[in-house]
Amino acid sequence: MSATPRLHVAPDLGEGADIPIDGDQAHYLTRVLRLGVGDPVRVFNGRDGEFDASVSAVTKSIARLLLGARVREQAGVPDLWLLFAALKKDRTDFLVEKAVELGAAEILPVLTERTNSENVRVDRLARLAIEAAEQTERLDVPPVREAVKLDALLRKWDPARLLIYADEAGDDGGRPWGGETGKAGPMADVLAGLGDSPAAILIGPEGGFSPTERKRLRELPFVRPVGLGPRILRAETAALAALALWQAIRGDWRR
Repeated sequence: MSATPRLHVAPDLGEGADIPIDGDQAHYLTRVLRLGVGDPVRVFNGRDGEFDASVSAVTKSIARLLLGARVREQAGVPDLWLLFAALKKDRTDFLVEKAVELGAAEILPVLTERTNSENVRVDRLARLAIEAAEQTERLDVPPVREAVKLDALLRKWDPARLLIYADEAGDDGGRPWGGETGKAGPMADVLAGLGDSPAAILIGPEGGFSPTERKRLRELPFVRPVGLGPRILRAETAALAALALWQAIRGDWRR
């Protein structure tokens, strides 16, 4: 991995362009990294690939970057979304950062009946997503959507996108782990039987989905319930395990 700083920028990119960098990004380049005129930077915008660049000017509040050659063509990630019940701040931050590393194409906090935290700062999470993309050589930044209630989300869901939902319970509430009836199949087995259609992974809150939510999910034709093994996983662990399994079986880890 190159030691040259890597920056996600908004302007269109092309060889020979001279683009302005301001705000926090200018502060980071000139005050934190202490870059000056002539120092190298790599830039990407999620549309035009990645370019070599160098600092061409520095003022009190703005830096300018002169673009050199394109060094990487634009490439995307598989069309996989991550939906997760909102968690406490530190755990949500961790989950978003790792979801970017694992190649989630979109990230969407969901509010369920047992959600622990409904205060989701999407602006902060979007900044974390940018930082994670810069550090992990991604050429795009996944959007972090506004939190939405699960019921409203399901009402508007496009059935062409499979919803893979981590279901830790069976149908027999009087037995440990809900018994065997209605128990979801292992995620690897379920994924092996799917095609390459767009998909989303849904992870519930610490207390699991309510019986009403679980019943509704199970009744929807585009939902595929999956199990994640014999141990109870924390919500963020379940999300990352599910992302890793999907990437290994259906995603770009096969390349």
